[in-house]
Amino acid sequence: MGLRIGVIGGSGLYEMEGLVDVREERIETPFGDPSDAYIIGRVEGLESGGEPVEMVFLPRHGRGHRFTPSEVNYAANIFGMKVLGVSWIISVSAVGSLQEEVVPGHVVLIDQFIDRTKGTRRATFFGDGVVAHVAFGDPVCETLRQILLSSSHEAGATVHDRGTYVCMEGPAFSTRAESNLYRSWGARVIGMTNVTEAKLAREAEISYATMAMSTDYDCWHEGHDDVTVDAVIATMNANVALAKRIVQSAVPKIAAFDGPAPMSNALAGSIISNPEYHPPERVAALAPIVGKYLS
Repeated sequence: MGLRIGVIGGSGLYEMEGLVDVREERIETPFGDPSDAYIIGRVEGLESGGEPVEMVFLPRHGRGHRFTPSEVNYAANIFGMKVLGVSWIISVSAVGSLQEEVVPGHVVLIDQFIDRTKGTRRATFFGDGVVAHVAFGDPVCETLRQILLSSSHEAGATVHDRGTYVCMEGPAFSTRAESNLYRSWGARVIGMTNVTEAKLAREAEISYATMAMSTDYDCWHEGHDDVTVDAVIATMNANVALAKRIVQSAVPKIAAFDGPAPMSNALAGSIISNPEYHPPERVAALAPIVGKYLS
């Protein structure tokens, strides 16, 4: 199959230069349907270990932005990436800035999350007889984060190295009191999607990193208008071209990485339930993730 690199974000990201043999593939998962068909294309002229390098794109909210952050089927999305052989995922995510220095249009390469979602999303593949507790102290792949950092510089982005992403439930934006609370915690940006993806990617042993694209100053900034959908969309559109340049710069660096992706054994030692009690049908359903640990 060769190396496959996933990109989760908006629907326009797959329109990249140098992508050939583009096709769509739909995946059925034990967790339901992913947000949309996966768009797969080969990177022309690039190989890794003598094999072709392919990109696998997925619009997080579906084409046409059909799903709210709470409706996105994150488990199906990441499971589908695993089934397709993706070992690295670049998450491109629109966020609100919580700090003065992160101006709309800037990029923040996240290294931590605060989870403020409300338990309405499936954030684990486990349960129903098979239990695992994966390490998540460092929730993004530092190798991939560093690749995105150097690629952001090469692409001409104004980039902030490190920052905490508050993941709220949505779909409404923050109250002013909430926004100022998160600022007091030292968080740098706020969004509605990425911590759920990151948790599932870690369980799936996929190296995951977030490229947070600032679209607005949330509602805390008294010198700016409160966040509106029109303002967010305008900045998001401007960010798409920048995100494409960063991803294009990152792909050859990922392809040149020596050895398996750093998170390829993240689940080792994490499955705590007694195999004697594992429901066989559950183990079979989770085979793409647990197959090398459970027979």
